[in-house]
Amino acid sequence: MSWIRTIQPKAAIVLVVLGLCHVAVCQQVSAALLHPSMIGATSFEPAPVVQATPSTLPETPVQHRFWDRENSLLFATSAAFSAADFVVTRDNLRSGGQELNPITSWFSSSTAGLAVNFAGETAGVVGLSYFFHKTGHHKLERAVSMLNIGASAGAVSFDLAHR
Repeated sequence: MSWIRTIQPKAAIVLVVLGLCHVAVCQQVSAALLHPSMIGATSFEPAPVVQATPSTLPETPVQHRFWDRENSLLFATSAAFSAADFVVTRDNLRSGGQELNPITSWFSSSTAGLAVNFAGETAGVVGLSYFFHKTGHHKLERAVSMLNIGASAGAVSFDLAHR
């Protein structure tokens, strides 16, 4: 019966969120957005015809190549910190320590598994950056590498401080 008590608040939150989503979908058009001649119009009167003027979109900035200098440096730095994280984690595990990352702990039973984990992490960073590059999210493209560098640097610092 204890699981019911933990689920009830979560279910209430979900129901409130879903209820608010329904209200947002049912909103009517504001009278402020209507043309003044349309406010008094009945449903039987035709709407006035408005001539639309074409507008030109602003020119998009020149896209950079995916393997430009900045991305190459970010990927190399990310790979270097992942390699350092691998070495420090492996040494920590050999000396009786434990892996705190729950995903990495699945692979920490062998050196080969740990190497596969960190190589996959680096490949995932490059792949996600490429996805963001192709979809035009160039700031996110670089942020993925920076976030991974920060996380790996933090892990290496933590492991070295707790030897």
